[in-house]
Amino acid sequence: MQNTIQHILEKETFEKPDLVALLSANEEERKFIFEKAAAIKEEYVGKKVYYRGLIEFSNLCGKNCLYCGIRAGNKNTHRYEVEEQEVIDAARYAWENKFGSVVIQAGERSDKKFVDRIERMVHEIKTLSNAELGITLSLGEQSEETYRRWFEAGAHRYLLRIEVSNPDLYPKYHPHNKKHDYQARLDCLHLLRKVGYQVGSGVMIGLPFQTLEDLADDLLFLREHDIDMVGMGPYIEHEDTPLFKYKDQLLPKMDRFYLSLKMVAILRIMMKDINIAATTAMQAIDPLGREKAVKVGANIIMPNLTPTKYREDYLLYEDKPCTDEDAEECSRCLEARIHMAGGEVGYGEWGDSKHFENRKKEED
Repeated sequence: MQNTIQHILEKETFEKPDLVALLSANEEERKFIFEKAAAIKEEYVGKKVYYRGLIEFSNLCGKNCLYCGIRAGNKNTHRYEVEEQEVIDAARYAWENKFGSVVIQAGERSDKKFVDRIERMVHEIKTLSNAELGITLSLGEQSEETYRRWFEAGAHRYLLRIEVSNPDLYPKYHPHNKKHDYQARLDCLHLLRKVGYQVGSGVMIGLPFQTLEDLADDLLFLREHDIDMVGMGPYIEHEDTPLFKYKDQLLPKMDRFYLSLKMVAILRIMMKDINIAATTAMQAIDPLGREKAVKVGANIIMPNLTPTKYREDYLLYEDKPCTDEDAEECSRCLEARIHMAGGEVGYGEWGDSKHFENRKKEED
């Protein structure tokens, strides 16, 4: 098998059976995948790791996804919305500390008050930072008009995870209604691109009912849709969700972690110049999870800038790390960790996806 893995890694393009074989790689074999991914990362995107200061604006959500701790149906969650001034203060902290960019994330809503508020905050963040701070949004499915308004206010990247690319699996993790529609989510990815955003997506790894073939399809989906940036990580169960009842069918957490590392590494080999995030869910399983992801291909890290008093309530999954550190502690600790992983922080840089830049050149 070792020879097979090395033989596959020499190929120019991976087909689905190749991906399944790579995802099946054992401890000895995965080293070859990780080495190749690290070399490609260094050649195509370099050693720099870029910060996206994360602001979890609100856990109010109109959706009821079966895996998520802030789903509308979870009555055990204390709902919150960060005050606008607190969001602006967090963004100012990011700008003053040369983070380069912020991400505003929240549960999915499309009411007028929410849409207006996001537009206002994006505009204000651009103003306070003299347009120096990059802004990524992760606010779910919206209309083309809303996406355009936020883009024109100053946001230029958008993360919308497909979560699972197999349309037949989608109903296993989402209620069967118009609010949770696979095609609608896919359409939103196309709208984002049409409006002009750098488009991000991603998947959960190690879900119940999910096979290695499904994960191979997820990787092919990201390549086929020419995604600019990816955030993906292990599925971690939350006891206040319907999917929790399948916890005994899940892979052990460390297996989910290593599967996620392989996904990051393989994607780096497949899509050499995209941005890949080292997600917090990696760290929830392994204290050095994000550093390990950086070593094998990730080049984005999201220090949490949400005011500490709200963080306990933005629990998408259990054992979420860094819920009690303040921003200062979080960023100090991160820089040391990134150096440990052989990287350096791209302070004051947007760190836009090189893939996006190359794509735009081709389109022009």
